[in-house]
Amino acid sequence: MMTARALLLAAALLAATPVTAFAQASEDVIAVPVLRATVAVESDVVRIGDVIDNAGTSAQIAIYRAPDLGTTGSLPTAQVIAALQAHQVIGVDTRDIKAVSVTRLSRTIEGKEIELAVAHMLEHRSGLGDAANLTLTFDRDLQDVQLDASNSGAMLPVATRFEPRNGRFDVTFEIADDSGTAAARLRFTGSAIETVDAAVLTRNVERNDILKSGDVIVQRRPKADVGGDAAGRNHSVGMQMRHPMRAGQPLRTADLVKPDLVQRDQEVTVIYQSAGLYLTTRGKALDSGAEGDVVNVINQQTKRTLSGTVSARAQVTIQIATPKPAAAEDLTSSIDPDQTAPQVAATGNPPAAAKPE
Repeated sequence: MMTARALLLAAALLAATPVTAFAQASEDVIAVPVLRATVAVESDVVRIGDVIDNAGTSAQIAIYRAPDLGTTGSLPTAQVIAALQAHQVIGVDTRDIKAVSVTRLSRTIEGKEIELAVAHMLEHRSGLGDAANLTLTFDRDLQDVQLDASNSGAMLPVATRFEPRNGRFDVTFEIADDSGTAAARLRFTGSAIETVDAAVLTRNVERNDILKSGDVIVQRRPKADVGGDAAGRNHSVGMQMRHPMRAGQPLRTADLVKPDLVQRDQEVTVIYQSAGLYLTTRGKALDSGAEGDVVNVINQQTKRTLSGTVSARAQVTIQIATPKPAAAEDLTSSIDPDQTAPQVAATGNPPAAAKPE
């Protein structure tokens, strides 16, 4: 019995020995390093662990300088293998890759974003207006800025200077780094002026010219050149010039007046109007006037001078109260017995006694 048990125990040990030995061998096997076709790095160097899988303890060894921020470079496979062998990394599976593409990750801040940030820093400073109305000129051409990908913080203003006498600005931003290193600093200098939308003449104009649609365009002009009463295009078209001006000059409201619809000594239609009454006759204007102006006219039939409101081109309207019977008699009695009543055109059913003066 003792011998049988001993044999069984020995057999069991022998059966277990190969399994244990195989397991131990599996733990000692090193995975084959495999080349990567594309690589993306955030730092300024390319490490072994960036270009191959299974780099082991060699992963943090730097072998190349990374491309510029936001750019991509290419490394021939032969060069990569040579660099790896120099650090005792051998047996790399290249997978027939001909070259390794390396991209340097970055954060891009567009020029428009920078311009907007500077404008907001200068907004309402030393008499300047809204940021949307500021025109900035930078000392250097404003281009997109590339930062390390770790610079993910907001653009925080840390210094702002503006000189209103010459419009010069000097502003500095800081952008925090996630890795805890020093924040990136961006400094911009240039000049700033406040501009407004202004109606600008496309041709030379003379006094009393009426502006047409093609005579006026809209341009951004310095507020200091235009003043506080810049005329808008919609307000300018159809208006009359007070004085001559040259093409390219911005218009002010003071340069424009409503066009004269009635000229002095011009024959006009005189309209007598009230509720239920509409009479017309011919007259002669004694004044020039725009729509809504009060001018004097002579009734060519009665030779009397009356005041009316310019209501349209060559047209003056006189508003009269609805005549009462007594008023009608008084109005009729104002005509001399030997005076001929004026010829009028009538619409509606006016009282028979109502006569124009």
